[in-house]
Amino acid sequence: MADVRLAPTRLEMAYLGVEVSDPDATRQFNRDILGLAEGPAKQGYPFTWRLDDAPYRLLATEGPKNDATVLGIETFEEPVFDEITKALSTLGYAVEEGSAAACSDRQVDRLARVTAPWGLVIELVLGFQRLSSPPDLPEVPGGFLTAGVGFGHMVFEVDASIFETSRQFLETGIGMERSDSLFLDLGDISLRGIFYHCNPRHHSLALGKAPMGPPSVHLNHFMIETCEVDGVGAAYERVLAAGTPIRAGLGRHDNDGMFSFYVESPAGFQVEVGWGAIVITDPWEGDREYDRGSRWGHVSHV
Repeated sequence: MADVRLAPTRLEMAYLGVEVSDPDATRQFNRDILGLAEGPAKQGYPFTWRLDDAPYRLLATEGPKNDATVLGIETFEEPVFDEITKALSTLGYAVEEGSAAACSDRQVDRLARVTAPWGLVIELVLGFQRLSSPPDLPEVPGGFLTAGVGFGHMVFEVDASIFETSRQFLETGIGMERSDSLFLDLGDISLRGIFYHCNPRHHSLALGKAPMGPPSVHLNHFMIETCEVDGVGAAYERVLAAGTPIRAGLGRHDNDGMFSFYVESPAGFQVEVGWGAIVITDPWEGDREYDRGSRWGHVSHV
């Protein structure tokens, strides 16, 4: 039997910043529905939340966008940090080294900012601090799966005119590796998505081609993965009790095997709460095109 090893951890999604029109509703949703713990304010983001021993994972500020504004991507070796910034510069992107004050606020040793083709600010960070212990998460049995795989995953929709440029940005610039792809032919509408990994998580980021022109919001959803299946069930019960819109009920995805559901956040983008996804192995031989999103379930309740 061939030797199968987990893919080496190279990058992790460190944090996600969003702009929301109703921060009070977002705070209640993140606390009471998702079960997150509030964290310290950050520059430009007065609201933050914790999932694990990181000082924060999700940030929010008030504004009309109801969309993602910043994505932190963590590196663990200085040569990798420098390699990525050089690759982005070679592609023609302006890379700005963060000041000492910016690094202190983000609680990192180094920081570099670059804007993705779809307008999202990417903060490449090195030395993201960890605290001595995770927060108390009484609503989440077993806590969240972040060790070695980062915050979770994010799915962004981009206009067809910049889809290939965005692919190049992620693959050649950031160094994301393709896990697999999805193509759904729905008659007048075709859905196209590419899933990328950068550590053992099946995908840390996915890119979708918007089927009906430029999207008004780029963040389709972010995913948080529980360590125990009961974490998904408990969250689902909280959603039902609160009457929060369920965009897709319980189901299992075809490509990553994730057991999950999707709930609509107060900002309009979705949050996937999942458990039990497959992991990337080295060498990865699972890259293929899927023609269905789920093996079963994930039926809309809206």
